[in-house]
Amino acid sequence: MNFEKRIYQLREVMAKKEVTLSVIMNFENQYYFSGFKAITYSRPIVLFVGEQNTKLVVPSLEENHAKDKSIADQLLVYYETPLHQTQANSYVELFEEVISTYPESSRVGVEFSALPFELARRLRDKGYELVSLDEEIIQMRAIKEEEEIEQIIESGKLVSLSLTASLAHAAPNITEMELDQFGNTALFLEVAKNHPNSTLDYFVMSPSGIERTNMPHVFSNTRALGTNDIIIHSRQVGVNGYRAECERTFFVGKPTIEQEEAFKLAQEAQQAALDFIRVGVTAAEVNEVALNVFKDANVEQYVRHRTGHGIGIGLHEEPSLKYSNDLVLQENMVFCVEPGLYIPGIGGFRHSDTVILTKQGTQLVTHYPSKLEDLIL
Repeated sequence: MNFEKRIYQLREVMAKKEVTLSVIMNFENQYYFSGFKAITYSRPIVLFVGEQNTKLVVPSLEENHAKDKSIADQLLVYYETPLHQTQANSYVELFEEVISTYPESSRVGVEFSALPFELARRLRDKGYELVSLDEEIIQMRAIKEEEEIEQIIESGKLVSLSLTASLAHAAPNITEMELDQFGNTALFLEVAKNHPNSTLDYFVMSPSGIERTNMPHVFSNTRALGTNDIIIHSRQVGVNGYRAECERTFFVGKPTIEQEEAFKLAQEAQQAALDFIRVGVTAAEVNEVALNVFKDANVEQYVRHRTGHGIGIGLHEEPSLKYSNDLVLQENMVFCVEPGLYIPGIGGFRHSDTVILTKQGTQLVTHYPSKLEDLIL
């Protein structure tokens, strides 16, 4: 990834806004600009982007990791061991140290959505003017670079493979977790064999039964699949930091007539959105195309969420495919298209696929049959 190019683009934004220093706290944005991603952020990390250099504040246990992965010009390390009592013991000390080198009348670029209130208070108490960078960073991340798209395409192959492996083993009496592990095993084996030195992110959930499929986001548990049961199997896979998503609603055994009707509506709504989404239309228009399928069937009251979302570094990214977003979609944006229907006493229904918008058309990067006859297992 061309992290230096991204820093250059951020500095262009800073120049236009007369910002002399940017403070990046969102961990996804830190990775986007620096190449460094930690496993956990219980010990805070701060990325500073100045007009001439970049500085990364990290805890001592991340020092070697950051040296290996980050493009930051300087690492500032804080410690939590008694041998280092005379050195910085908290990220706040190093934050204050960096900030103190800038005049108190400076304009400081921050993510209003991510900056801790305590740090905002310290900056304002010292007289710094805070300038939001949120929209500009969202726009930068929304337009994917060629290398990012390559990783998303590869993740699409992997998520499709792992979803296929799990559904091939769906049967009464296995638990949701057991269903998940078949795909997990296939995923791990494939990455270990064919993607040397790669990192892997993955997420999976398989709520089953009428009540649990009506919970759009819920962890898999030890509930056993029953005869004539409904399941939403949802997966994300990210290889080398970039994700793709694929979800399918399926049945173990025979669905009821009401379930068949609801399934077909959800599948039709998703297909309508997939057929419509392209460069030049608005996010709200994509949402409306899917929603109209539900409106025409008089089931709009069972819709609980937007038609889709952006994806890349994060599980869910902007832009959102929702009714209030009039953003015109651009080339190299990537979306998950996933309209859902959740009907008490009948079940939840949702397919999701990942698409890349190109000048030539919409590129589908996840692949598994979506029609009812292919999803009665």
